[in-house]
Amino acid sequence: MPTAHDLPAEVLVLQHLPDDGPGYLGQWLDAHAIPWHVFCADAGEAYPASVSAYKGMAVLGGEWSANDDRPSLRHAETLMREADALRIPIIGHCLGGQLMARAFGGKVERAAQPEIGWMPLKTGDSEASERWFGASDTHTAYQWHRDSFVTLPPGAELIARSPACAHQAFAFGPHLGMQFHIEITADKIALWMGEPGASFPRMVERWPDSVQKLEAMTAGTKVHLARSHELANRIYGSWKASWLR
Repeated sequence: MPTAHDLPAEVLVLQHLPDDGPGYLGQWLDAHAIPWHVFCADAGEAYPASVSAYKGMAVLGGEWSANDDRPSLRHAETLMREADALRIPIIGHCLGGQLMARAFGGKVERAAQPEIGWMPLKTGDSEASERWFGASDTHTAYQWHRDSFVTLPPGAELIARSPACAHQAFAFGPHLGMQFHIEITADKIALWMGEPGASFPRMVERWPDSVQKLEAMTAGTKVHLARSHELANRIYGSWKASWLR
């Protein structure tokens, strides 16, 4: 009997861990009647051998480091390079953005300080920045990361930054690598806050300017989530507009 993965789809979504699913990206794809496949590495689902059957590719986040010695991470990078060769636009979320940086010659390292919670985002005034983020140069985005892409791929353009993280987003041809979680939903935030990790209280104490308390995140979600989804609509719409077929 055919499975969901056997049916034709336009978008390939690579998921690393069960608690970091497609979120708003999945909602956006469904709302636009775009069929998509998602494969979760930690659920034992092998990523496809090729991305050639798809129009677009999205890579999600996860608590792993992009530098970890995991076959699925190297496989994701291989698929990204194939997608680039085939001019299939890629969008990378957090770990996905870090893998994109690595795949095309950039470098990922532990950031000087973590970012967790709703943080200000400053975008540039270039054509690429306006394409992805619109005319406004100030946004608020949800963050949950320790690592960062500290060196961009050759030819990439830095288009967003934050006070605690100099590299928040880069454009590379038709692709976008993000450090923040534009796919975030209230359910994902609640899931992550339910198990923030043993080191979370120490991070709040050491870096209060870039790691929010749980109460502040809850309050911030009420204020910022709707605008985050508006920005996601812009970003995902720009990604779709560059599909070739």
